[in-house]
Amino acid sequence: MDLLLSLPIVSYFGGPVFTSWSGSMNLLFFYMTWTTLVLSHSPLKIELVGTLAARIVFWLVPSLFFLIFDTLLPSLAESIKLYGSSSLPRRNAASLLRQILLAIFNLALSTAVQAGISIGAGTLLHHPLFKTSTRLPLPWQIVKHICMLYTAREVLTYYISRFILHSRGRIAKLHKSYAHSRKNAAPYALMLYTDHPLPLLLHRTLPVYLPALVIQPHLLTYFLFTILTTLEEMLSMSGYSIVPGIIMGGIARRTATHYASGGRGNFGAWGLLDWIGGTSVGKDVAEDIQDEAEKHQVKERGHKAASDTSSIVQESIDGLKKGRKSRKRSSD
Repeated sequence: MDLLLSLPIVSYFGGPVFTSWSGSMNLLFFYMTWTTLVLSHSPLKIELVGTLAARIVFWLVPSLFFLIFDTLLPSLAESIKLYGSSSLPRRNAASLLRQILLAIFNLALSTAVQAGISIGAGTLLHHPLFKTSTRLPLPWQIVKHICMLYTAREVLTYYISRFILHSRGRIAKLHKSYAHSRKNAAPYALMLYTDHPLPLLLHRTLPVYLPALVIQPHLLTYFLFTILTTLEEMLSMSGYSIVPGIIMGGIARRTATHYASGGRGNFGAWGLLDWIGGTSVGKDVAEDIQDEAEKHQVKERGHKAASDTSSIVQESIDGLKKGRKSRKRSSD
């Protein structure tokens, strides 16, 4: 617990919320906390606890909150769910409890597999898998590695999903029985980790961890990548039609269509390879971006029209005031 509370990522992002420190003080505090953490704990322990904490905070906790919301307020949840009431979780306590326990088991299994790979790779390389030094990564290094990790993840996710999870093999049957048991329905966030353990490791753990194993970025960069992908997957699996953003809203709709169609398409995380390979179901990524851009343009035009109207009204009022003042002066 002391390691979890001392994670610099938590203090760095939580600092501005709870204090009024300046940006330089936050950066200094972040560096001091990270240095203390590196000098007092092993790299493997920092990696595993940090990764687990990121998935608990950015997936498990929001997923349970969404689950409570969907089950306690179904009429309200239905109005913002893609595919309506069919996308709501089953209101069966025993079934939901089994899903929660399966999700927690899969989360623990994913962490254990990551630990085994990190130990094995560290033994072969004779150094920790990730750069765990007191020297912080440079911004351009973070951006470069994040782009590389995302690209590799998109490729792995697409081909694993298309040719392994949605083929005719044994793994595909397991994936279908667990992940696609509901028909014509969008998923809900808890389902991110309620697949059979073997398909889940291939679909969720491998595309995130294998690129990091090859690139070996700084551990803070890997933490950031884990947080971003966990947030993305949690929102895309939420099944809500109100997910904000031009890109994120499209990802959520394509994910919902993938599950509602029984896995006939939309195999990639971002939809780029589906667009290139012709495996998109429903609107592809190009159409989603175009639709969202048009919506934002309509909003901007609406705001501009409202602003122009208010300006005209204000100018008219000012003109009337000036006219009254001039008439008073002429009468005097």
